[in-house]
Amino acid sequence: MTSLPDGAVRRCAMLVNPFHSAHYFAPETRQELTALGLKDQGVYFAGRSAALGRVGAGVVTATFHNFKPELVAQYVPAVWEITSPQDVLDARLRAVDALLRRLLGEDAVASAELAEAATLALRAAEGCRPQGRTLYAALAELPVPAEPHLAYWHATTLLREHRGDGHIAVLLGAGFDPVEALVAHAATGKGMSEKWNRDLRGWSAEELEAGRQRLRERGLMDEGGALTEAGTALREELEQRTDELDRGPYEHLGAAGTARLTELAHRFTTAVVEAGAFPADLRG
Repeated sequence: MTSLPDGAVRRCAMLVNPFHSAHYFAPETRQELTALGLKDQGVYFAGRSAALGRVGAGVVTATFHNFKPELVAQYVPAVWEITSPQDVLDARLRAVDALLRRLLGEDAVASAELAEAATLALRAAEGCRPQGRTLYAALAELPVPAEPHLAYWHATTLLREHRGDGHIAVLLGAGFDPVEALVAHAATGKGMSEKWNRDLRGWSAEELEAGRQRLRERGLMDEGGALTEAGTALREELEQRTDELDRGPYEHLGAAGTARLTELAHRFTTAVVEAGAFPADLRG
């Protein structure tokens, strides 16, 4: 087993994640998928679940974890009566291509550094394991795009969902339901704000407050909605457990490769963030 510096797994993962996630908020994604006939949240649910095939609402709810089941059921499986998973995957890749060219510019898209980032991230993804990781496993069966900028985005998708699937297992083991997980993450300042948890995840203000009350009863949150000392410690413990489940890709890449991928991921993620890829009020 390769020795990695303390914190190396999380540092790299936290820089890889936003590069993938930027497309969820992109006009290019909405344009491409609405052209297929999809509407509203159907764009998100179809785009993110397409690799799973024509599955129903139960599978998507279980796989995504923190969405209100009734919201998922409004769109799934109805989206697959409108279009096909393959058409959605093709449209999503076209959207990502246009998005990255807009946010990064043609010089960065064609750069040797982005090609190097793709090589490193794909090598890291070779260390991922599918067991218990449904969404990652489905995505891993997709072909790797030929263009380096799209190959890098594809690899960041694999790494992101591999970690995400593991994180869900950790949350379940700690007894966090979907709402509790959302409000606890928001309380760290790194999760989505209440507005976005309502609008995108489907939970009402009352349901979110009920989740906070359950955390108060466990001594994890105070009356003002901030994490207590115990809550902060538990959140860190959950992230550490997630890091352990996510070591495989970075152990496979090695310490030097992980350090270089972290450096390049910082460069390209910073570029997409500074170009306005995310809404200003996204974070809690």
